[in-house]
Amino acid sequence: MASKVSSSPQARGAGWLLCLMFATFVIGTDDFVIAGVLPDIAADLDVSEAAAGQLVTVFSVTFAVAAPVLAVATARLPRKALIVGGLSAFAVANTATALAPNYATLMAARVLTALIAATVSPAAFAAAARLAAPERMGRAIGTVAAGLTLSLFTAVPAGTLLGDAFGWRSTFVAVAVATALVAAASAAALPRLAGAPQLGVRGQLRILGRPAVLLCAAGTVVCAGSGLMVYTYVAPLTRDLTGRGGGVLALFIAVVGVAGAVGTGAGALLTDRWGPDRTLRASVAGVVAATALLAVTGATGRSAPVWLVALNLAVWGCAAWSFTPPTNTRILQLAGEAGTEAVALNTSGLYVGVALAGAGGGAALAVSDGTGVAVTATAVGLVAYAVTALAIRRHPAGGPGPAARPPGPVAVPPRPQPEEIP
Repeated sequence: MASKVSSSPQARGAGWLLCLMFATFVIGTDDFVIAGVLPDIAADLDVSEAAAGQLVTVFSVTFAVAAPVLAVATARLPRKALIVGGLSAFAVANTATALAPNYATLMAARVLTALIAATVSPAAFAAAARLAAPERMGRAIGTVAAGLTLSLFTAVPAGTLLGDAFGWRSTFVAVAVATALVAAASAAALPRLAGAPQLGVRGQLRILGRPAVLLCAAGTVVCAGSGLMVYTYVAPLTRDLTGRGGGVLALFIAVVGVAGAVGTGAGALLTDRWGPDRTLRASVAGVVAATALLAVTGATGRSAPVWLVALNLAVWGCAAWSFTPPTNTRILQLAGEAGTEAVALNTSGLYVGVALAGAGGGAALAVSDGTGVAVTATAVGLVAYAVTALAIRRHPAGGPGPAARPPGPVAVPPRPQPEEIP
């Protein structure tokens, strides 16, 4: 006789959310770690470091372009099968990366890993939101987002050290092994969860084309362009502010890492307590305030104390990394039944914002110095706050807790009924 699993997260087992977190952890590790081994790749494959750097570019561009398309294409697939199957394929793709005999093969492997990551990552965020109790949606999304933060500040340095010791290929072997372990754990711990209702491609695109959804994704582009500009150019920025580098730079990066972890948790808790709209505005305002203080500090023309810059970076890191839980919760509520596709669109916006941060900060650095980066980030941040405020005013999402509902005809999808287990 068939029985149905309870819809509460407790009945589903304690490990499902950790599995989703570690899914984004291995994806983030694969995305970020390559930056630490680029010189080794260039030397081994006999290409320039500039050419090796295109491996990062192609991953980001592929992810940004493919995520919404793949989300629409895979919307009706069962979530557990999609995530476990995607992680298994990701392990194979990273094995192929480690074994790549030449640059062209390695580039193809990076495109493949980006396509898989673009499928699994949005599905993990959306599954967390669907499986969590309504009043804990923000914390569930924040936990999954913590996987990316954790990878950036723990796995990436560890992978770089591994590459230094045993060669760059060992780094991707380690990612492949870790991914296989996460896939096995997910196969055991994730509950069965049906895909989206039958909307059809036209129906999905109609939801994604709603002004509320598009404006939310546009806000993500500008917010990422402002917030991540500081991190992209943290080395020249802090060097010009303090006149120090080396070990002091490592200290600054560590401060940002700890603050980012705190910010991710705070953003998740506040999303459940305040609602995504209020939390999102506070997050963007915090980033703007922190970058403005960095700009003012640099404008004095004197070397700033290390403790002052570290404190400023702590505020910035906490605010910048608190962004993911409210923005993903918000777009999930606004998109209703096309939640996974909307998260994919939002993630694409994040990657576009990263690219804009690199271009805008690079232009500022070329004509000025590290202080110019902070000034540019502040200016973009003011635009980001204006776009965010406009989006929230015109299209408010739900408030905190189980009573959260978007306004008007947009409805939060009902708690899913898990597939029957024989």
